[in-house]
Amino acid sequence: MSETDLVTGELTLTGRIRTASNATFLGSIDDVVVVYKPIAGESPLWDFPDGTLAHREVAAYLVSQALGWGVVPQTWLRDGPLGEGMVQLWQDQHPDHRAVDLVASDDVPDEGWRPVLEGQDENGRSVILVHEDSPALRRMAVFDVVVNNADRKGNHVLAMADGHRHGVDHGLTFHSDHKLRTILWGWLGEELSDDELDGLARLGEGLNGDLGRDLAKLLTAEEIASLAARCSALRSTGRFPGPAGDMPAVPWPLF
Repeated sequence: MSETDLVTGELTLTGRIRTASNATFLGSIDDVVVVYKPIAGESPLWDFPDGTLAHREVAAYLVSQALGWGVVPQTWLRDGPLGEGMVQLWQDQHPDHRAVDLVASDDVPDEGWRPVLEGQDENGRSVILVHEDSPALRRMAVFDVVVNNADRKGNHVLAMADGHRHGVDHGLTFHSDHKLRTILWGWLGEELSDDELDGLARLGEGLNGDLGRDLAKLLTAEEIASLAARCSALRSTGRFPGPAGDMPAVPWPLF
């Protein structure tokens, strides 16, 4: 289906995703399955302007494309049964794999996983939050830093059968103040790879061209300037940053 058809074709709602904090619907455009989040269904927040979450989701997709990593599924703005909103291509996850998990403290895999934090479950047993150690998830962590993602929960990481990792739910992004809250802290302080630095270079170039002009339709000038500053700072240090500021370093709940 062409991009024009995705924007103009009839959007039919087939169900509601009730685990989401904002109004979120499953729908279809002909035989293409999509997620639809109408702006009218966004809950007010104390730290983000009202009615802007859908725009931030589309901006996150544009940044993902500029980086060249396909972190965010195709996302766009269009009219729908409940008014204008964000529409995103639905992704079928791997049925037997999670890229982020909670495991017993004595059951952490020896290889291929990174521990993030330790705590206790509802029965007082020691558990550890872990995520896989993969290039795909590293790229998502870099993406989260530059978009200033305030809500990277475990369920916002989709493990695809082919090894790709998609990130979803990017309404809480691009704030001009530091807001980074994520469960992807496993590479803290490590050097960025050449591939990751190349992606940041592509993003920086795009911000001075078409990407910057497209983002100006979705974000404020201050938010775009802050995005450019984060990209530049990450390229300069060449390392994964650590938590900063007084806000919690991880979202809650974690999943």
